[in-house]
Amino acid sequence: MRSVHIVIQGKGGVGKTFISSILAQYYLEKNVDPVHCFDTDPVNRSFSQIAALKVELINILNKKNEIDARQFDPLVEKLISVDGIRIIDNGSTSFIPLLAYMNENGVVDFLREAGTTVYCHVPLQGGQAFGDTILALAKVLKSLKTQTVVWLNNFQGQVVDNVQGFQDMGVYKSNKALICGIVDIPDRSKDTFGMDIRSMTAQNLTFDEVTQSDKFFIMSKQRILMFKRGIYEQLDAINFGEKNESQIVEKERQA
Repeated sequence: MRSVHIVIQGKGGVGKTFISSILAQYYLEKNVDPVHCFDTDPVNRSFSQIAALKVELINILNKKNEIDARQFDPLVEKLISVDGIRIIDNGSTSFIPLLAYMNENGVVDFLREAGTTVYCHVPLQGGQAFGDTILALAKVLKSLKTQTVVWLNNFQGQVVDNVQGFQDMGVYKSNKALICGIVDIPDRSKDTFGMDIRSMTAQNLTFDEVTQSDKFFIMSKQRILMFKRGIYEQLDAINFGEKNESQIVEKERQA
């Protein structure tokens, strides 16, 4: 399967790198297609620090340390030249530049014509960040018009009461032809699940590395495994690649 998964959100600190790492591990565990990971975040290059995922850092800064949209050209070149699954963790500071670049250069259509399906993964976060993350989701849907997975990241506050609550929102109703899946990251106990997840991410570890580590208690490993299974089951339900993308996009354009 040839697909590109772009994890994108204009608000920082909402779990983009965590989601990128989950996607990479999910596809690596399937062991069907090669997985290629890229980090375009010019400020917080945390995805590239997860050594087990062999993430390639894409420098989008010029000599003046300013974001240069032309630096996305080598990334697109790489996306075209490799097969399998390609996962991109894009930083909040390059949110607007990447959207502008993709629109100006017709990147989604270009990749589609090359036989590659483009998915956007947009995290939403509860609390004070909720409004900003919703606005960014709406901008992604309007700008790129490609299949999008919404991640309800409840770790920093409840986003909505449940998935159905999100489906009742205007942003979903107006764009449901493009929203191909919703992943609910549950708000588990911060003293158990929350602490385990934070410990795993702080050490830049994968799920498999946690199970093999002597720095985690058995019950911590069990909680991590439960979390992983819950997210993977939701990703399985999305059936990536089994939808007729051309029909979905055409329906959205006619709406």
